[in-house]
Amino acid sequence: MKLYFTINYGTEFGQRLAIQVSEGKNVKTHDLHFSDNRNWKGEIDFFSKSIEYKYLVLDANNQIINEEICHHRLNFVNNFQEYNIYDVWNNKNFPENYLNNKILQNKLGDFKAEKVAILKKHTHHFRIEAPLYSPDWKVVILGNNEALGNWNYADAPKMAQTSVGVWELAVDLKKHKEFVQYKYGIFDEKKGEFIAVEYGENRLAFPNQYAEVLQVHADHYFRFNAEQLYKAAGVAIPVFSLRSENGFGVGEFADIKKLADWAHKTNLSIIQILPINDTTANYSWTDSYPYAAISVYALHPQYLSLENLQFSIPEDLKVEYKHKKDELNAEKFVDYEQMISGKWKFIKAVFEENKSEILKDKDFLKFLKENADWLKPYAAFCVLRDKNNTPNFNNWKTHKKYVAGKISQFFDAKHAEFEGVMLHSWVQYQLHLQLKDAVDYTHGLGISLKGDLPIGIYRFSADAWTEPELFGMDFQAGAPPDEFSDLGQNWEFPTYNWEVMKENNYDWWKKRFNVIARYFDAMRIDHILGFFRIWRMPMTATQGILGYFYPAVPVTLQEFSARHIPFNYDRYCRPFINDQILWDNFGYEKEAIAEHFLYQENGVYHFKPEYDSQRKLVDYFKTHPRDWMEEKLISLAANVLFLTENNGEDIVYHPRFNIQKTSSYQHLSDWEKNALHELYIDYFFRRQDGLWHEKAMEKLPMLLSATDMLICGEDLGLVPDCVPGVMDALGITALKVQRSPKEDVPYYNPQNAGYMNVVTASSHDSSTLRQWWKENRELTQNYYNNQLNQYGTAPSELLPELAEIIMKQHLHSQAMLAIFPIQEYFATDYEIVNPYADDERINNPAVFPHYWRYRMHIALEDLLQKEHFNDKIAQFVSESNRQ
Repeated sequence: MKLYFTINYGTEFGQRLAIQVSEGKNVKTHDLHFSDNRNWKGEIDFFSKSIEYKYLVLDANNQIINEEICHHRLNFVNNFQEYNIYDVWNNKNFPENYLNNKILQNKLGDFKAEKVAILKKHTHHFRIEAPLYSPDWKVVILGNNEALGNWNYADAPKMAQTSVGVWELAVDLKKHKEFVQYKYGIFDEKKGEFIAVEYGENRLAFPNQYAEVLQVHADHYFRFNAEQLYKAAGVAIPVFSLRSENGFGVGEFADIKKLADWAHKTNLSIIQILPINDTTANYSWTDSYPYAAISVYALHPQYLSLENLQFSIPEDLKVEYKHKKDELNAEKFVDYEQMISGKWKFIKAVFEENKSEILKDKDFLKFLKENADWLKPYAAFCVLRDKNNTPNFNNWKTHKKYVAGKISQFFDAKHAEFEGVMLHSWVQYQLHLQLKDAVDYTHGLGISLKGDLPIGIYRFSADAWTEPELFGMDFQAGAPPDEFSDLGQNWEFPTYNWEVMKENNYDWWKKRFNVIARYFDAMRIDHILGFFRIWRMPMTATQGILGYFYPAVPVTLQEFSARHIPFNYDRYCRPFINDQILWDNFGYEKEAIAEHFLYQENGVYHFKPEYDSQRKLVDYFKTHPRDWMEEKLISLAANVLFLTENNGEDIVYHPRFNIQKTSSYQHLSDWEKNALHELYIDYFFRRQDGLWHEKAMEKLPMLLSATDMLICGEDLGLVPDCVPGVMDALGITALKVQRSPKEDVPYYNPQNAGYMNVVTASSHDSSTLRQWWKENRELTQNYYNNQLNQYGTAPSELLPELAEIIMKQHLHSQAMLAIFPIQEYFATDYEIVNPYADDERINNPAVFPHYWRYRMHIALEDLLQKEHFNDKIAQFVSESNRQ
């Protein structure tokens, strides 16, 4: 059969369009020719019942300069010799592409596809993708002819939903010899009434009088009115923060079911959590940091419910277990070390008592086989970590380098490490079962789950051990100075070797996405800016202030010369320390400091080789603690104007962040200051955007096409100008935290939020609303009068009625999602609110490492009984028309 394609697309001189058709593993590209009025046409012979294709824009050299991210898919019947297909360029940010996701699939429950009847008599086939979140809603089509109801709503034919969010109808319009005018609408079958007709001008179709030709209108996109678009409200809380009667001093996967019950009662339909991957490096409280996973696939054993294991706790340990459980559950915070050591004691006892049965369990062995590519290396890593008392594989006695063949031997029943690797594998199996049970229960209530994808991995992780070529182990990732920290952040994670990942078609990332999609319907990408560029530091640095963007367009010696800047390596790239700076920092102790740590040369001081980096200074002060001295010397080690990079061909330079705040800068002449300031502005705010846009568009489209989760990007911090455009083009929702505006305003008004946003009043990295209220009295007063529209003097505490106003302002915004930390819900109620506001902060990014140990002050069982509070929240949500 013949397929004739027409697409309306504006090209520039020298560009042309092509269509790329996928037939199994074969991909064929066919040129289109320009017709008129921006129309491009082409024809191909095709003999399959379905087709998948996308359009490309090519330049004169046959290079792809633009291509569709989302493919077109059509099904055919054998009734026609020719198909005239009228297309629209399929943008990723069309609603059908970002809203037809796992949340919609969850909402529709047991969806049953309808069949569309396409008969020989039909002349037109209309197809529209429209994700409708109510199973009672149907798409209809109405137009200027009898078959389409003559614009009469009551006679408009209903379309068949042939796949989730895909609606089709075939009609006979042979009698209609003029242009067909039509629009799509929504009909509520339960209420028996029209909901809406799409906005905008009428759509047009050509008449068709040929019996052997079917005219296919593959329309994009359904023109939703704001009230028909999916909008939801949700709650955000780390799983470890959940408190229940059955817990073991920490939230567990089983507790998600009780949280889902509460969300159901309060009309919340999204539960957002922090990362749940295993972070067990040292069995100490530093492992409580959820963004430092030792495996991007493995789940954390802390979330395992001992009472929901497939086997019971041994009889001789039940009294001890009950005592330990009661002791930990009574704690205000998570006692990480007591909790994790206790859990492992009882887990090992259960495994040991039931070992023979466990090792024969066909379902467990099937799980191990299906997940062997990550589970076997992870289990071996855990055994070797414990055997060597360190996760640092560089210090292990054996297996410092991962060799798959040698590690696979661990899983031989005769191997000395067999029981150890099977224990860790079985724990992962049990975690999977318990999480899947919680997910299925939550979905059964119509509630969706939003997971979290950390941007980094732990330096000494199973991932770095097994695939070191994917990571920049000689560098550290972090963030430049921002509202959270004047010194920036050093996460101590390795950076990514994107070139190697690209050669592998980003397979590592796709596997990560697939594992998250096992359990979650939406995903928050932590620090999405890392897909544009990362802030990286050499291993010699301990503070984020000594980092620079990578990749970046650096400063070269030629540029210094062109700008008439007298570059001198010692002056610009080594810490600048003179007598005045020493006096300002150390006063009368400057001579002793200089004698011990420094040497003098040409009137300035330099650090002695044994102290010439922040890392060396930190190591020294571990055994010679003097806090005030350490802080000042580490600060002096960062008193540079430029950081160096060896790019493989030459040495290039990056201005130090906040260069104007350094005492080194203050000791320059005014003209040199001005020249460096202009260079600084150009480097940070002008020259990088094109490169960063290119790098993001290399990675993100391919990764997004690998998942059907709703994707949200955490885009806080120093956001490049190119980021909003890329996120909008790719249909990625942005994050709006009210007290962290991206605009030059003191706080963000949620009423200004567009649809493609997630709005919230605070985050896990910020203080809570109640704490924020006290941080800046002048700002609070301004906010009280101008944002909350209250008169007089702001109260010293955030009162529940004010917290209600803040919540309602967010809920009544146009943003797709309004998700609040659970602490902010508590803040709206005099009875529920935690009397100790400072106990509710989850993390302070300025403090590293930080003990992540916040727990709800009220048990979920008790929260479910707070009918007045729950009804109030439910009313807030329903009044805002969120689902």
